[in-house]
Amino acid sequence: MTNATLLPDEGLFIGRARTSEASHPLVVTVRGGTVFDITSSMAPTVRDVCEMPDPAGYVHAAAGEPIGSLDAIAANSFQAARDPQKPYLLSPVDLQAVKASGVTFVVSLLERVIEEQARGSAEKADAIRADIAGLIGHDLSKLKPGSPEAMEIKTKLIQRGAWSQYLEVGIGPDAEIFTKCQPMASVGFGADVGLHPVSTWNNPEPEIAMIAAGSGKIVGATLGN
Repeated sequence: MTNATLLPDEGLFIGRARTSEASHPLVVTVRGGTVFDITSSMAPTVRDVCEMPDPAGYVHAAAGEPIGSLDAIAANSFQAARDPQKPYLLSPVDLQAVKASGVTFVVSLLERVIEEQARGSAEKADAIRADIAGLIGHDLSKLKPGSPEAMEIKTKLIQRGAWSQYLEVGIGPDAEIFTKCQPMASVGFGADVGLHPVSTWNNPEPEIAMIAAGSGKIVGATLGN
């Protein structure tokens, strides 16, 4: 694993890491492939940095102490082979709740409905997809969420037993804001995640996540799932 696979060529970065020397998580940044601890009494958490008038300016100006190379720390972040005596990465957010907005493209919406109905069966998915295409056609660009046409399609899908919460999100009249997880509950790069023991398949879905201050101002972005 190399630095190039983890970060874009340009940007100002903030995250969190753990070391055996500190009793608390560290606020860190990356410069030239090296991870620097920029934790301070002024900003002991990422949330504190995000609430500053100029978060990017603070991170850029913070001197910090090097704790290791990004390559080595990232490699040690995989939980199964982690050495707890060496630094490893945590989730980049801490005291912020993680929210999601239910804005789903219609094509993605229908595929989610199909996934829920097919339960991992490719043959069943093809049959459901053909059935839905026969019901609403292939040109989904004209389908406007909340319109009478969208509500009619939603009713027909429900009548066919294809109801999904994504129908409400994707073609309903209102966008949905919901909680993904509470503060301190998200996990970081390389961490194990819990799956229900009866689960037989999953569908990873990387998404762009925006980091916002309490005022609602967007101060950064990351990838989430």
